[in-house]
Amino acid sequence: MTENKKKDPNKDEKPLEEKKEQVVKKDIEESSVEDKLKKTEEKLLRSLAEIENQRRRFEKEIKDAFEFGSFNFAKESLAILDNLQRAKDAIKNDAQLKENKDLDKFLENISIIEKDLVSIFEKNNIKKINTKGHKFNPNFHQAMTEIEDEKAANGTILQEIQAGYMLGERLLRPALVGVSKNKNQKIKENEEKKKENWPCRKKKNTHIRS
Repeated sequence: MTENKKKDPNKDEKPLEEKKEQVVKKDIEESSVEDKLKKTEEKLLRSLAEIENQRRRFEKEIKDAFEFGSFNFAKESLAILDNLQRAKDAIKNDAQLKENKDLDKFLENISIIEKDLVSIFEKNNIKKINTKGHKFNPNFHQAMTEIEDEKAANGTILQEIQAGYMLGERLLRPALVGVSKNKNQKIKENEEKKKENWPCRKKKNTHIRS
C-alpha cells in the first residue's frame, strides 16, 4: 500500500519567498550599481568639460597677452619707419645736401633699411592700408583735409599724409588722408534730392476745398 504523504504548505512557500527576495535583492543591487556607474560617468564628463574650458581659457589668455604685446610693439615700431621717411624727405629738400655727391648713395642706404623694415612687418602680418584712388572708409582712414577736384568723385582719397597699417585683421593705426571735394557733384546731388522731394511738396500744398 502506498502511503499518501501530506505536503507541508509552509515547506514550499519558504523557498519561493526566499527566491523572490533574492531576485528583488539582485535587481536592487544591479540597479544601484548602474546608478553608481551613471553618476560616476556624469561626474567624469563634467570634470572633462571643466578641464577643457580651463584649457581654452588658458590658451585665450596666452593669445591675448601675446597679441597685446605684439600690438604695442608693432605700433611703436611704426615710428622708426616714419622717421626714416621723414629723413629722406628732409634730405631731398635740403639745398646744401643736394650738392653733395654722396647724397644718392646715402638715400639708397636709407631706402634699403626702409625696405628691410617693411619686409619684417609683412612677415609679422603687419600690412600697409591702401589709400590713393580708393574710396574713403572711416574704419581704415582718417580725413585730415578736403581737396577740391572736379574730376574725382566725392570722398575719393587723393593724398596720403601718413600711412596706415593693419596687424592681421586689427587696425594698428588709421591712414591720415586728404579726400576729394567735388562741388559740381554736390550741386547735382542736391538737385536730384529736390526733384525727389518735389511731388511730395506739391501734394502737401494741394488742398480740396468744399
